[in-house]
Amino acid sequence: METRVLREITPLGDNDFMYVADRRKKEFDFPIHQHEIFELNFIAGASGCRRVVGDSSEVIGDLDLVLITSPNLEHVWEQHECKSDDIHEVTVQFFLDFDSPTSPFCKNPYKSIYQMLTKAKRGLAFPNEAIMMVYHRIVRLSSIEEGFLAVQELFSILYELSKFDNARELASSAFAKVEVESDSKRILKVKNHIDEHYKDEMSLEQLANLVGMTPTAFSRYFKQRTGKNLSEYIVDIRLGHAARRLVDTTDSVSEICWTTGFNTLSNFNRLFRKRKGCNPTEFREKYQKTKVII
Repeated sequence: METRVLREITPLGDNDFMYVADRRKKEFDFPIHQHEIFELNFIAGASGCRRVVGDSSEVIGDLDLVLITSPNLEHVWEQHECKSDDIHEVTVQFFLDFDSPTSPFCKNPYKSIYQMLTKAKRGLAFPNEAIMMVYHRIVRLSSIEEGFLAVQELFSILYELSKFDNARELASSAFAKVEVESDSKRILKVKNHIDEHYKDEMSLEQLANLVGMTPTAFSRYFKQRTGKNLSEYIVDIRLGHAARRLVDTTDSVSEICWTTGFNTLSNFNRLFRKRKGCNPTEFREKYQKTKVII
């Protein structure tokens, strides 16, 4: 079975900075896709819609705001159980070379925006309090005729959003193919080891020895730094790699199970459904789209 994801060609020209599409519609009919440029997508009045970003699948409420800054991260908003016939969607597409060594976003005044754009490589969903603060400004963007003022307003919106530490990363780092990060050298060392050896058996004792800590102390330290138990983190990394292979290869589900570190097919299926909301075969089917260039 061949897997194809639509690669969207956006309306931005070489000399353009941003594109705003403000539309009212009755349904979601655009297929799963990816594109080179960044996207800030605001949706209102679409409770029951299913948002898919990488290997994340969630049913949204009445308001949704997501920032995506990875060129290879598949995403789509699907009709699912949405009954509304008055959906308001505002899509802002833009590009910033924010992580080059000479980028001004590496400087202190832009630090919070830089950190937010980096997290958004996995897709970043903002909490309702953030949406309520900026949605009226996002809606107004399409009516700003002067280009400089529109760009200035977008930067101001991004800055306001960057203040919210409780925005959630959506896709797993393994699926989104982004480098793991941490402000702790010990945690980063362990995360890199897990990412390189996710196919192998790993024990708490082994990983604790890697950073010169006792198992009990390391377990507590890891939870404090990452917000996850070590075993939960390892499962998430393995499932991310498994989901990526379901999309990128035609390998059987059982083969993917054994080669991503799971001991039994039943355990793999159970954990996959628990974390992703569907079984591996259903997940793969979401990505079975006809390749179309537009």
